[in-house]
Amino acid sequence: MNFTPQSGHEQAGRRPAVVLSPKSYNLRAGLLVCVPVTSQIKGYPFEVALTGMGATGAALADQVKNVDWQTRKAEHKGKASAAEMGQIRAKIKTLLRL
Repeated sequence: MNFTPQSGHEQAGRRPAVVLSPKSYNLRAGLLVCVPVTSQIKGYPFEVALTGMGATGAALADQVKNVDWQTRKAEHKGKASAAEMGQIRAKIKTLLRL
């Protein structure tokens, strides 16, 4: 997915992302909710290490985005494990105090 343009500390450029929204929403709205993945693991509290999705690195659970997946040229590349998805969701809930 292409995360450009960006602003400030946001991730930019073409990079993997973990999609959080259901396919039914994505197709109907033309949007998807995701978090970007970085290859530079720094040990930040909202990083989730990924091993099962075909992309190595960390999902940045504190950078949730709602994007037009067609305009940003999203492509399916792999799948995060159920455990990884659970960790991402838990960190988002903590961040947003849900």
